[in-house]
Amino acid sequence: MICTEPLISRSDMIRCVLCRNAPCDAACEKLAPSGLLRSIWFRNEQTAALRLPEKNPCLVCSAPCERACVRAGDVPVRDLMNRLYYQVKPECETPLPGNENLLRCDLCGIPLENPFLLSSSVVASTYDMCARAFEAGWAGICFKTICTLDIHEASPRFSALSGSDGSIIGFKNIEQLSDHGVAENMEIFRRLKKNYPAKFILASIMGQNEQEWGDLARLCQENGADAVELNFSCPNMAEGGLGSDIGQVPELVERFTRAAKENCRIPVLAKLTPNVAAMSPAAEAAKRGGADGIAAINTIKSIVGVNPHTYVSSPAVHGQSAVGGYSGNAVKPIALRFIAELGQNPALQGMHLSAMGGIETWQDAAEFILLGGGSIQITTAVMQYGYRIIDDLKAGLNLYLKEKGFSGVKEAIGLGLDTLSSTTDALERDTVVFPRFVRDRCIGCGRCEISCMDGGHQAIRLDEKRRPVLNGKKCVGCHLCLLVCPQNAIVSGRKRIRK
Repeated sequence: MICTEPLISRSDMIRCVLCRNAPCDAACEKLAPSGLLRSIWFRNEQTAALRLPEKNPCLVCSAPCERACVRAGDVPVRDLMNRLYYQVKPECETPLPGNENLLRCDLCGIPLENPFLLSSSVVASTYDMCARAFEAGWAGICFKTICTLDIHEASPRFSALSGSDGSIIGFKNIEQLSDHGVAENMEIFRRLKKNYPAKFILASIMGQNEQEWGDLARLCQENGADAVELNFSCPNMAEGGLGSDIGQVPELVERFTRAAKENCRIPVLAKLTPNVAAMSPAAEAAKRGGADGIAAINTIKSIVGVNPHTYVSSPAVHGQSAVGGYSGNAVKPIALRFIAELGQNPALQGMHLSAMGGIETWQDAAEFILLGGGSIQITTAVMQYGYRIIDDLKAGLNLYLKEKGFSGVKEAIGLGLDTLSSTTDALERDTVVFPRFVRDRCIGCGRCEISCMDGGHQAIRLDEKRRPVLNGKKCVGCHLCLLVCPQNAIVSGRKRIRK
């Protein structure tokens, strides 16, 4: 069964930097370790294990890959390959699919070879970039927002928060819209559609008035766009009533959606802002204006850090900074909440939901699909790791769909919505699920005791052999201990019905 929890974690390869043209590949005659390592990083270790040759070449190897590594000796490549063979491969019950037919889906009736698109940003802003993404295997792109404004970007314009493994958790940008002219972008659309006719072009636009919204929608259709995405949500274009200022006013969403829809025949999606308490009012307004679908979420207004010496937030531009848009894996829970809200709204039934917000792995994508997303858009992970992540996105989702017995992506859309309540009031409260300690994984660090004592219900203590012992009379089954254990040595255990 495909695992929801990785059998090999990122911490096992924390020093690997996921090189381009990795030296470990050149040093290995039997495997291409870099691709397998990347699959582990992106929680796709089962497809990695299934791609291995039948005989393990690492058993009798002197590991030249480790010596060739740019961090020589720091990445246990041979051990990781052996774990794929002997720890992961035996758990694989479903063979790799022979093709990618299960990934086929559509966006408002227009076929997609898979559900993965680049979202509107710098990653889809030139002909060359979009062409390389198409060649890599992305089904489509949402081109960086087209406008008639004279765009001049600040420098620097990115900042980030990083995790202990060095990867970006949260990403802030103060970037604006396409700095190419409308005519230049239309030429790009024509070239892309001519050279990649089967790929999907979603044109993001932003107008300053109804006339511009309509004109830009019409131009995009005439020059090869398959659909139009109306940017009502950019947090960096709020001055003068643009961007997220529009998305916060349902009346404007309806009016400008209607202006675009009346001037084109291709599908129209409204991209909505998460900088609201609820997204449904704007989404319903977009539907009244004629929208065929909703795209969400855009970035969240944010401030990332303040330098304690200069007193300036990041990114600092000549001693000044600004509120910007926050993205990356940190925003995924917020994005999932909004997608679920839209997916559960009966007034929006039949509308396509193009979901985005913190997606890095196939499992992230699957979660959005299960809450109603019909297509998936990604930017921040591509900015960090490159277009190549599409390999693991497709392979992991394809294997998941096959193992679950789904006929395709569309069969999985929205399956998680019925289990979700908007409040905790509906949850059963008469059962306590106790933690269970897995002794052969426990190293006796005491993290569970610390957290339970200082953040829980004082139900765990270490015995004289540094083994955790549970006091069932005090335990309330909150599962804080499961979350803090660095060894994954605590799991759900027996249940008790409260008297």
